[in-house]
Amino acid sequence: MARIALVTGGSRGIGAAISKALQEQGAQVAATYAGNDERAKQFTDETGIATYKWNVADYDACKDGVARVESDLGPVDILVNNAGITRDAPFHKMTPQHWHEVVDTNLTGVFNMTHNVWGGMRERKFGRIVTISSINGQKGQFAQANYAATKAGDIGFSKALAQEGARANITVNVVAPGYINTDMMSTIPEKVMDQIVGAIPVGRLGEADEIARCVAFLTRDDAGFITGSTLSANGGQYLA
Repeated sequence: MARIALVTGGSRGIGAAISKALQEQGAQVAATYAGNDERAKQFTDETGIATYKWNVADYDACKDGVARVESDLGPVDILVNNAGITRDAPFHKMTPQHWHEVVDTNLTGVFNMTHNVWGGMRERKFGRIVTISSINGQKGQFAQANYAATKAGDIGFSKALAQEGARANITVNVVAPGYINTDMMSTIPEKVMDQIVGAIPVGRLGEADEIARCVAFLTRDDAGFITGSTLSANGGQYLA
């Protein structure tokens, strides 16, 4: 039986690469998205991976969404918490809305999704949970007090939950990417990009497929001795 994998934010960027890597590994994959219907349909048409629309910041939407996925495909064995947003601003200009939007999606969203698959994983004595953090959750970043706080919180959440899931054969791990070559990075001015790449020891941006392979490894059945870990994939830019 194929494992059932659920990837939040799984139809674009790093999430799309993760969804495809898990499919290639043999899982039956469902990908969530928040708003871009056209891109989600294109992704499904290209890959055959089912897409589901809901906001991970809404607990009831997550509950209903997980129930739909499990009705269509079967119980979720693998959860990848990839969905995330930024609302960058220097702290003196950061508004409560900037703060709450990022916290609600990047941290509370991880709780919402994980809480709605946790019970089933415990009953079946199997689960693989991977949350996508960030280099900026490890080292901090100017104008990202909200984002860095959530990504650091994702690491602490995972370390705590790993201890609860271990005896039930549920692993809980984190992948913390550095700067990755995605559509978002393409909007950065060339001068700024040169500075970013110049700070990465390997001398280049990472690729989404490289992050996806990290996730795929951690979700394998035979990766059961690795839990509570943070895998940093940042080209040597920050050594945790």
